[in-house]
Amino acid sequence: MHRYVALLRAVNLGGNTTRRSVDLRTAVEGDPIRDVRTVLQSGNLVFDAPARAAGELEREIERRLAARFARPTVVFVRTAAEWLELLAGNPYRAEAARDPAHLLLTVTKREPPAAAWPRLRAVIVGRERFTPGPRCAYLVYPDGIGTSKLTPARIELALGAPVTARNWNTVGRLAALLED
Repeated sequence: MHRYVALLRAVNLGGNTTRRSVDLRTAVEGDPIRDVRTVLQSGNLVFDAPARAAGELEREIERRLAARFARPTVVFVRTAAEWLELLAGNPYRAEAARDPAHLLLTVTKREPPAAAWPRLRAVIVGRERFTPGPRCAYLVYPDGIGTSKLTPARIELALGAPVTARNWNTVGRLAALLED
């Protein structure tokens, strides 16, 4: 068995997208996905499964969630090794130590083309900054996330791929759960 991280997009927004952790676990768990654990109530899962391509696991979890909740949910899967590499590859170590809530790991469904990164840089109008990574971007929001013009919708448009983001506190919690 191998360990994986799954991030669900937009399950913490309230209304129809709120999901209790127990409901997520129940919906996702079943052959071949085992030992599903949640981190916070915002769509963060760690689970075990036989070696599979991330895309195959994403589709299976999306199918299970759609069947259980009658609405589509976009899922992003990374292997434990990939997740720990993303953690180790953080170029903003000082920000992670000083203000982890304003450092986001934004993961993408697929690798953005090289031309996407200048497009992302062009939509930044504040003091935000980013560094690309493998199927991700590390984003710093020094003035806060809630008032920033660098929204997930703008990031998706610039990168040409679905995205979801977690602050550095959550990234660390998921890494700790992977190492249990």
